Amino acid sequence: MQRRHFLAAASASGWALAGRALAAGEPGSRILVGATPGGGTDLVARSLAAELGPRLQRQFIVENRPGAAGNIAAGAVAKAEPDLSSLLVCYTSHAINASLFPKLPFDPLKDFTALSLVARSPLLLVTRPDFPAASLRELLASAKSRQGQLSIGVAGVGSANHLAGEMLKTQAGIAAVSVPYKGAGPALTDAMSGQVDLVFSNVASAQELIKGGKLKVLAVSTAQRVAAYPNAAPVAELFAGFDYGSWYGLLGPAGIKPADAQRVAAAARAAVSGEAMRKHLTTEGLEPVGSTSAEFASFLQDEVERWRKVVQLTGTKVE
Repeated sequence: MQRRHFLAAASASGWALAGRALAAGEPGSRILVGATPGGGTDLVARSLAAELGPRLQRQFIVENRPGAAGNIAAGAVAKAEPDLSSLLVCYTSHAINASLFPKLPFDPLKDFTALSLVARSPLLLVTRPDFPAASLRELLASAKSRQGQLSIGVAGVGSANHLAGEMLKTQAGIAAVSVPYKGAGPALTDAMSGQVDLVFSNVASAQELIKGGKLKVLAVSTAQRVAAYPNAAPVAELFAGFDYGSWYGLLGPAGIKPADAQRVAAAARAAVSGEAMRKHLTTEGLEPVGSTSAEFASFLQDEVERWRKVVQLTGTKVE
């Protein structure tokens, strides 16, 4: 199923479920998304909402509140009542923002209840087909002889995509110009036309362009190779410890009753392991996870610390 058809179907089924639930007087929840409709975070939220509704006998409606790298949506959930009425599908930036923004109006750990890590995704280092390098090793050799001449398109300042590029520059000892864009689409468009040389992109945004021969893959950002791109070596094969993918998780406000949190977490795990949602996620290049609440809480704490070190090392700042 193509993404636009799935999103339309998920939205329609969600509203249909909401209508039935309201008519029956059942409680409802909104799932906030700090990104625009149609992207990876939105897709995860809508597929999760469609699965959680029947499992929990509760309406789940997705509400997009983009802006400030996800902080607007996160702030709303942090201030919400400590129940299941407002949940958040967050992404990697939730952990990054803890050190990127000096004065967040919420604590990304203490003000939330971790429910489940839903999915992960590698990043692909892509370029135009006629770019004069067929691998990361060739790219770096060229970059060192052309210091400051290469450019990297940045799909969101402070995003995992951005910081992966900054870490590559730092660890490889190369100078390249980072060019900010408002989203992956414009960055990839300019990569195809040669306006920028490189982009670290999530799989969902780039895979159709790669299949169509409009982009080629030079490397992957995770420590393991990606089955769909077996010839693209991990950056970690040249720089040990390089592992900067993206992820999506489900949070609620702090103070949710433990029994309610465990119930939602169990439903999320069951949804992610179900055939329908696994198919939706893998089609978009995402790796289904479905963790426990405790596992996600531990993961999130580790991520906040890991990205803090990256932000400090690269000197990344938001204007």
